[in-house]
Amino acid sequence: NQTTITEFILLGFGEFYELQTLLFLTFLMIYMVTITGNTLIVVLVVTDHHLHTPMYFFLGNLSFLEACYSSNIFPRMLSALLTRDRTISFNSCFTQWYLFGSLEAAECCLLCVMSYDKYLAICKPLHYATTMKTNTCINLATASWLNGFIGFSILFILVLQLSFTGPREMDHYFCDYFPLLKLSCSNTSLVENIGFAVAAIFTVPPFVLTLTSYSYIIAAILRIPSTTGKQKAFSTCSSHLIVVSIFYSSLMIVYMLPKGEANKEMQKLSSLLYTVLPPLANPFIYSLRNKEVKDALRNKIGKLVSCKAILM
Repeated sequence: NQTTITEFILLGFGEFYELQTLLFLTFLMIYMVTITGNTLIVVLVVTDHHLHTPMYFFLGNLSFLEACYSSNIFPRMLSALLTRDRTISFNSCFTQWYLFGSLEAAECCLLCVMSYDKYLAICKPLHYATTMKTNTCINLATASWLNGFIGFSILFILVLQLSFTGPREMDHYFCDYFPLLKLSCSNTSLVENIGFAVAAIFTVPPFVLTLTSYSYIIAAILRIPSTTGKQKAFSTCSSHLIVVSIFYSSLMIVYMLPKGEANKEMQKLSSLLYTVLPPLANPFIYSLRNKEVKDALRNKIGKLVSCKAILM
């Protein structure tokens, strides 16, 4: 006579009850900066013809993806911190998890594509224009999105077949894979094995390819005769590589290491690293430090000021 449950309870950061207001304000600020930065990049890439290049095309895709990604997690988390209502419906929970997983998988592919684009631009400059044609860029971006959503659909369908009739409390701040499995009354061994395979496919090969691309890029930078140019290139590449490494390594910690009570808190902390840091940092590291983006931003602001002056 067991009945399928209709909602879950996200415990979130309940252990820090007295800090709920501070957490709300902190995550609200992070979300506002993340959405503003990523939306700004998308608008600039779409509207400024100087940014209609392969590099900024991929950056625009990444910014749009991360705006969607953050909007999938933050509003529900902020609502729970503000209202103390931690319930989420069964359908909303699974929708959040599917969008989260698909966007994460797509980001893994897209970051790999971006590292390959940078490798071609720096290490194969004479072949860059003929290799990274418009159709090639569109195909690579489309493949990244499709791989994420289609590949994750297999795991999503399998998890939907599980029964959820027992506990409702999920020790997480959003609907994630392992917290969901922990609440299932079914045998999850097959799903866990397939989930491990999916995680390995979408993290290890892209991470290895990204590291390989950056190793060639660093080798090319070392051959730059100018000390100033070498330092500037190293500064840019090192910041890219740090954020990418944190993103991939935190994903591997959460989804590929053995599960247990001892590392549960580490997994929750690691999930913060890949849900909060990359969407917040990437607009500044990849785009807003670039001269072309700064010039485009100044141009847009100048036009807005001119239009206001004429209207007044």
